Amino acid sequence: MKIRVIKAYIYKELTELVRSRFIIMVFLLPSMILLLFGNGIRMEVSGARTLIVDHDRSPISYRLISKFEHSKYFNTQILPISEAEALGRIKQARTDVVIIIPESFEKRLLHGQTTQIGVFADAAFPSRGITMETYVKGVILDAASEFGHNQANGSITINQRTLFNQAMRDEDAIVPGLIGLVLLVAPAILAALLIVKEKERGTIFNFYASPLSKSEFLAAKLIPAFLLHSLNIFVVFLWAVYVFDVPFRGSFFLYWAASEIYLMISISIGMLISVITRTQIVAVVFTIIITIIPGFMYSGIIMPISSMSGMSQIEAHIFPVMYYNHIVYDVFLIGEGLESAKTLRYLLILLFYAIVLLSLGRLFLRKELK
Repeated sequence: MKIRVIKAYIYKELTELVRSRFIIMVFLLPSMILLLFGNGIRMEVSGARTLIVDHDRSPISYRLISKFEHSKYFNTQILPISEAEALGRIKQARTDVVIIIPESFEKRLLHGQTTQIGVFADAAFPSRGITMETYVKGVILDAASEFGHNQANGSITINQRTLFNQAMRDEDAIVPGLIGLVLLVAPAILAALLIVKEKERGTIFNFYASPLSKSEFLAAKLIPAFLLHSLNIFVVFLWAVYVFDVPFRGSFFLYWAASEIYLMISISIGMLISVITRTQIVAVVFTIIITIIPGFMYSGIIMPISSMSGMSQIEAHIFPVMYYNHIVYDVFLIGEGLESAKTLRYLLILLFYAIVLLSLGRLFLRKELK
């Protein structure tokens, strides 16, 4: 390889990035994505507007109501209105949850008879509706245990303990997944502009006329992008640990090695798009479609991959973001590392992706006019 020529190309690329001020976006875009989505995406529902209609007005119903009033998940309001009026408030988007306590509620409980509580949740957004319904059930069951209604000889006591995210924080679940999205989108967008801009300006003819090989040309183009975004591996790590307080329980070397391989995959995707497109606008749009949509759908941020079925499971295993995010969640929350056969297998799959994509980019790059 012609090292001196490659160095000259690398210097040229870095000079253009600084001159065009695009180098600011190299570091600004990943941080913006992590901070905006890390603070904006919330799975937890708090302060749900809750309307309670108490037809019983007994000491037990008041104690049940107080449970909702002292919970951060509910913003409780008690009104003496009919069921139809209460449901009308949901239709008008003035209430999220309606709870109706029937007459003789206390009397039936004290006599050991079955009683029902009406719960109506706004499920226009299904996941939010299910979450609110689960919260309501939890409060009612907790209150029932205090009332002594479910206490009996031989009863089962559940000793519950949550693992890996004991505080049940949204940040711990979302931010590691966002790292996979950040290191997929930003490097790919930069790499997508590297070759196609030469086509638009006509400077690609310098490469056609030079003795530089395709491998040397790609190395000269990709090395600056790779080195610059390698710094972002540490930047997003610092954001995650020191700004979002996400715990880090695994091997930093594993995180770094997997991120470097994954970074090469992202740059190879952008490079491949840059090779097959002719304008920068098309390259950027194509890159965004290929990276952002799979990055959200199949990264585990919104829905665990294990919960998917059918074609969605197959599609998730096609995109490398799933494999990388498994490793990231492991090093941040679990700490199993390479002792896990699955983590080691996913690392090898990422390496395979990097080799294949780089080979495809070299294959499709032409050193001549069509």
